Amino acid sequence: MYNLNMEFTKSLIKGKLIKRYKRFLADVRLDSGEIITVYCPNTGSMKNCQDPGGKIWFSTVNKKTRKYAQTWQFIEVNDCELVGINTSLANRLVLEAIENGVIKQITNFSKLRTEVSYGTENSRIDILLEDGDTRCYIEVKNVSFGVSGRIGLFPDAVTVRGQKHLRELINVKKAGDRAILVFCVQHTGVDRISPADNIDPVYADLLRKALEAGVEVIAYQADIDISSSTIRLEKELPVIA
Repeated sequence: MYNLNMEFTKSLIKGKLIKRYKRFLADVRLDSGEIITVYCPNTGSMKNCQDPGGKIWFSTVNKKTRKYAQTWQFIEVNDCELVGINTSLANRLVLEAIENGVIKQITNFSKLRTEVSYGTENSRIDILLEDGDTRCYIEVKNVSFGVSGRIGLFPDAVTVRGQKHLRELINVKKAGDRAILVFCVQHTGVDRISPADNIDPVYADLLRKALEAGVEVIAYQADIDISSSTIRLEKELPVIA
């Protein structure tokens, strides 16, 4: 085990999902019966992880500048599995896992930068590692879509942006630098990751082309502990393309 990667400043609060709507909002019924509206930090379709009646947990931040103080973080699916729906955590989880030596494929760097402009399609790389003349470009994608057979799929909706990022990584590798795609798996009920051919066949095809070009594609699964309000990347999962 390693030091805690991420923790919420206050204990998570439980509720029951009534519905998600307008993409970024969700109505939640508390144990007291009160109904509140929480912020939903996810731009995707959230397939299989937004069913009404599901048990959810949200964090609270007391900032006057925020219209909604509560942010939806996790939902229970299939009665026992936890899914993290906050896509903004993915980059932070991967960064902290790299810094703690959890991702064994990524070591030996002297400089780390984030959100660096690169490529030919006006892109920003999530993480850029450098060591002398050696550069490693790392793109992070969040996985929360699980299906039967304990398979995690990406994407859960057509992603033109994701397609662009794969093209950029292919070009990075062709130019002689290292290129890595990291799937941050915020789903405790899957044990392998695959592209969602039936949802975005263009992305799936590009992913396979990226692998053929030498882009490294890896996946790490988060350990979610509701009782301690913590989440961290812990376990590598196979990517089956």
